[in-house]
Amino acid sequence: MPRQSFAGLADETVERVDEQDRVLAVVGRDEAVRRGWLHRIAATVCRDRDGRILVHRRSGHLARFPGHYEVASGGAVAVGESYEAAASRELAEELGVRTPVRFVVKFLNRRGLSPHWLAVHEAVLSDDPVPDPDEVMWHGWLTESELLRSMEENPFTPDSKETLGHYFAAVERGTA
Repeated sequence: MPRQSFAGLADETVERVDEQDRVLAVVGRDEAVRRGWLHRIAATVCRDRDGRILVHRRSGHLARFPGHYEVASGGAVAVGESYEAAASRELAEELGVRTPVRFVVKFLNRRGLSPHWLAVHEAVLSDDPVPDPDEVMWHGWLTESELLRSMEENPFTPDSKETLGHYFAAVERGTA
């Protein structure tokens, strides 16, 4: 059962992990963030059939990075949950999309709110998403060049550039 956090929001429980992504303990996500403990995050980059990337803008009332743009949908991996299951769950919660996700790359991300292991997945969407308005205030499809230009002109979440860089590198290497 979620605990109340210092911000009044439900505090998720997550697995605190080490540098090799091995579980050390179960802790509250707020505590993991506050203490800089490694934990797990899963995210999904969505593309359409033309290869464009879905970008969304976080709702203005969210506790973390309100009004910022993001290149991936995602969140904390729950205790006992796989990265893939978390990516699918977050995709459904945030964007109203229920579709298979495919693992692309995992890396130790020291940017953003706190350090974490980030597993990036990909989903190809045949229909436009129906985002949760509590989570997403805007969404749109951008080509890679439009997205890179937008990242220079608009506020994106702190780990968006690194996420996209690892994603593109894995796709280019053919490891995705």
